[in-house]
Amino acid sequence: DLMLNFDTPPASVCLLRLSAIGDTCHVVPLLRTLQRAWPDTRFTWIIGRAEARLMSLLPEVEFITVDKRAGFSGLAALRRHLQGRRFDLVMHLQLSLRASLVAAVIPAQRKLGFDRARAREGQWLFTDTKIAARQRQHVLDSFMEFADACGINEHVFEWNLPLPADALNYAREWIPPIEETSAGTLVISACSSHTRRNWLPERYAAVARHAIDQHGMRVILAGGPGPIERAMADAIRLHCPAVIDQVGKDTLPQMLALLGRARVLLAPDTGPAHMATMVGTPVIGLYAATNPARSGPYLSRQWCIDAFPRAAAKFRQATPDTLPWHTKIEEPGVMELIEVTEVCNRLDALLACQP
Repeated sequence: DLMLNFDTPPASVCLLRLSAIGDTCHVVPLLRTLQRAWPDTRFTWIIGRAEARLMSLLPEVEFITVDKRAGFSGLAALRRHLQGRRFDLVMHLQLSLRASLVAAVIPAQRKLGFDRARAREGQWLFTDTKIAARQRQHVLDSFMEFADACGINEHVFEWNLPLPADALNYAREWIPPIEETSAGTLVISACSSHTRRNWLPERYAAVARHAIDQHGMRVILAGGPGPIERAMADAIRLHCPAVIDQVGKDTLPQMLALLGRARVLLAPDTGPAHMATMVGTPVIGLYAATNPARSGPYLSRQWCIDAFPRAAAKFRQATPDTLPWHTKIEEPGVMELIEVTEVCNRLDALLACQP
């Protein structure tokens, strides 16, 4: 069944996407699209705890958080929380068995999921309606297929998360208003939670030095409070002491506000690349371990360094179009395929464009 025909818009819709930060960023345009088409529908989003710290900025949406580490006790708690409720429609937007077990306890009239070819980890067993089969789509475009399956063809590509005052104040403190002469601020969010997607600290430092020396930019390191981020920031500062180190010092809303005031973000395949997209900041994405056509920053793909074809040739003796679409090449040394000069050249080209 590839089309849900609603004579009248559903009264209640539940979106199920627990993680990760970047993927929840991709869900927002789908939500905006549904809200515009069905203004009277009540929307609920079942989401991971960390992701909710950012997405709960969205007004007029009920958020129910699931602690992914709680296992079956978390499922039991969710079942109790939803007792006596029944959604008209669940959109199951995650291809993981853990998310499908969550889907199983959500009472609903209909459950819409991915087509059989894409519904990995048995997702197809937990849904009764499927979106149309498509190949090689960006993750965000694949989510928009859920609107198409409901007969909604006018897509809204906007995010508009209202930012709290403390987040805006934090961002103003670290990125003052741009002077006419200044090239603005480069934010570097250097770490993915998958360490093999991370570039080398001395190469980040070399780009930071180029931004400071050639363009007079301010360079801020941003990122989470984890030990990998801390070690990376310390190593970058060792090679380029002039950077401002804000790693582990902000909340997700504060980081979103900071990205909103930046001129550009430099990052590997990680959540902040998609947070920057939400606030209209261009991203120089560093992609070798993963394919930017599938998971790159949606509005900045022309600024990404796409070394995925090089990685495919070196580590898989293949080209990207001969590999399965969700292939990741997280091999030791894969990110070393990206050179400092190509990143500096991309930064130069981006700064030569009008902001």
